[in-house]
Amino acid sequence: MKISGFTFVRNGEKLYYPFKESIESILPICDEFIVAVGQSDEGDRTREIIASIDSPKVKIIDTIWDTEKWSGGSIYAAQTDLALSHCTGDWCFYLQADEVVHEKYLDIIKNRCEQLIDDKRIEGLLFSYKHFWGDYEHYNQSHAWYPNEIRIIRNLPNIHSWVDAQSFRRFDEYRNPHQTEGTHKLKVAKVDAEIYHYGWVRPPQLMRTKQKVMNTDYWGNENTEKKFIIKSIDFDYGPLQKCDIFNGTHPAVMKEMIAKMDWKDKLQYEGDADKGREMHKHERFKYRFLSAIENKLFGGRNIGGFKNYELVKR
Repeated sequence: MKISGFTFVRNGEKLYYPFKESIESILPICDEFIVAVGQSDEGDRTREIIASIDSPKVKIIDTIWDTEKWSGGSIYAAQTDLALSHCTGDWCFYLQADEVVHEKYLDIIKNRCEQLIDDKRIEGLLFSYKHFWGDYEHYNQSHAWYPNEIRIIRNLPNIHSWVDAQSFRRFDEYRNPHQTEGTHKLKVAKVDAEIYHYGWVRPPQLMRTKQKVMNTDYWGNENTEKKFIIKSIDFDYGPLQKCDIFNGTHPAVMKEMIAKMDWKDKLQYEGDADKGREMHKHERFKYRFLSAIENKLFGGRNIGGFKNYELVKR
């Protein structure tokens, strides 16, 4: 059995992605790791940092992003598919550049892949998620956040990244990542492991910059400039005391990144939210109400949320 890791990244250093930590977190159980590295802005050292990883398993594919051809966020799916097309493993393990796996899960994941390798019904493995928010001590367990996602898939030619690279589907005939007709949800089995998602842990100014960049990738420059001209320079995470407190340990590869955190003085740990700003999705009454029911009565299990997979009990 062979496992290929794969991902994509562009301006990872500039936008404060833990992309090196992400790669290194699953490298021990991968036989190769394919990274589609987009041409970054001048001064960004993303490619050099990836190349510095001391492993012959890491293979860099240099790319140029064509956001005019791939609009509406589909550039992310296109880059994911590009990396996937270079994978040679039986299983392909996908991590986005802000996702990290704790070392305590590595043997569990590898053993699960070995257990299911001959069960051709299973097209992918489903992971649970922990979404960190603002700092490394708080996270959101909310109906507003996806609780599970596919991160390992079989290496089959008709499985592609779907929509904006959030997930995967099987295509009868591939035309573009946004199509729904002629696509099928993957049949997946659960793996008892979490993905630690650090996409919302950045200095507030860089969080706003990252939002602006992503908005441009989805909707173009003109729309983005109109939208962001009225927004604050710094991103407002809101009252963190309303989030869940993380009492566990972070992946060992995150040690240095956590140590350099220097924006606690810009976070709100007590008091009411600024009434002049737009509420985050997880702060709205609808989602707080649904989350309370899910967490208190259903053990955190999501009720009625969209599931882009068919779960097979195995």
